[in-house]
Parts: sequence; C-alpha cells; structure tokens
Amino acid sequence: MDKLPHREFEQALSGLPYRFAFVTLSGAHLYGFPSQDSDFDLRGSHLLPGEAFWGLDEPRETEEPKLDSPSGLVEIVTHDLRKFTRLLLKRNGYVLEQLTSPLIVRTSPLHRELLRLVPGLLTRYHYHHYRGFYHSERRAYERSEPRSVKKLLYCYRVLMTGCVLLREGVVEANLQELNRRFDYRFLDELVEIKLAAERIGLDDDRPYTAELDRLEAELDRAFNESSLPAEPSVRQELNRLIIEARRSGEDAGCYVSESRLWSREKT
Repeated sequence: MDKLPHREFEQALSGLPYRFAFVTLSGAHLYGFPSQDSDFDLRGSHLLPGEAFWGLDEPRETEEPKLDSPSGLVEIVTHDLRKFTRLLLKRNGYVLEQLTSPLIVRTSPLHRELLRLVPGLLTRYHYHHYRGFYHSERRAYERSEPRSVKKLLYCYRVLMTGCVLLREGVVEANLQELNRRFDYRFLDELVEIKLAAERIGLDDDRPYTAELDRLEAELDRAFNESSLPAEPSVRQELNRLIIEARRSGEDAGCYVSESRLWSREKT
C-alpha cells in the first residue's frame, strides 16, 4: 500500500458526508496485476441516516463518485449498509471480495464485525456467481482483437477464486496467492505481459484456453463436492448489526450535510 496515492483517495472520499463501515481497494490491485495505467477501484459501505428511509421514496443507497487525479482515475462505489448486506446474502462474489480485501483504505469496528460473519455467508451456490462471471469474461476475451491478456487473466482469477471458496471456504482474489495452490507456471509470464501494458502479445493462446476449459471442469467438481451450506447462516446477525449501527450513528450525531464528516470516526 506504500506506493498508492492515499492523498487522492482522501480527496475522492471527502465529498461523501457519511460514516463509512469500510473502504477497500479492489480491481486489478486486489487481483495482483495492476499496470501503470490501471484505475484505482475503491469499494465500500456507508451508513445513511435512519430518516432517509422514513418517506415515500426509496433513498439513494449507492454513491459512485470519480476523481481524475494526477495518479490516475479514482472510482468509488459505496453502498449503504442495508443494500450491501442484501448483496452479500444474494451470494454476490463481488461484494464478498470487496469486504475481505486486504487493501484497506478505511476500517471500523463495524468492518471487523462484518468480517467475523464472513464464514457464515459462504455457500456452495457462490458457484453460480463465479461460473457466470467466468463465462462473461471468456466471451469478452474471445471478442477481443488482439486477444486481451488482461481478460485472459480475469478468466483464470475468477475460476481459481471460485474453486478455492468452494473447496476451502476461503475468499482469495489475488492471482499470485491463488497460484500457490494451482502452480500454473505460465501465469507469471501472462502477468508480465499485462504489466508491460500488453505490448508483448501472445503468439498462440490455445494452450491457455485449453487449460481454462480444464479449470472450469474443476470448478464444476468443486461445486458437486463442496461441503458448504446452501444458505447463509448469519441473516439475523446481519439484521441486528444494521439496526445497531444505524442507532449508534444517530446517537453520535454523525449525519450532517458536511463534507468529511466521516473523518470524526477515523480509525
């Protein structure tokens, strides 16, 4: 995290007048193959005031500001805690990886409580997220011309993450950490091509795509053999967490329309 533009992160977050449960870095930085022109994908969850839910209209539960900084584009996607936990309960692998990202920009006791509940969120049906995501990335790869090494790496990352989650009950999104289990020697070469802004290219991608087919079959086996439950077991705990967090925020007077209000509760 030492080389990341923390000042730009602060600037991008400063326009949101909410208390954050957490903000982490996702995308290529989390996956372990950012290039010099990679965007900075900040993802997180915040708390709206309880009164936002009192009226006829549904509140805006997602904020998506962007900052074009000297270090690159900083893109934020943050959901109110209620929406975020609903996504978690829908077996959404994106938000699960964001929650568990080790690249932490903002944290809090609430973040730690959410992390404590992660084992109870994991189900064998996360398989559908990873298999569907893989097929989307594979189609995008097949359409790319010339063939995109970035999209090829995404295909491997998604399949490997799904296999590890189903077999081990572990959320791991970093390609290098994943490859300690799979030992694909060629992935280092592909990462080097990606880090060089893909100027090297691929002479023949058939060995890589053939291995993807085998890895997809491994994901199917992992699903069939997984000992994970079919449903999350922590719905009531998450519900309690949302209520208590909303109450504590209101008691602390955290919801005034001022920028950087969240900085009162920095940890």
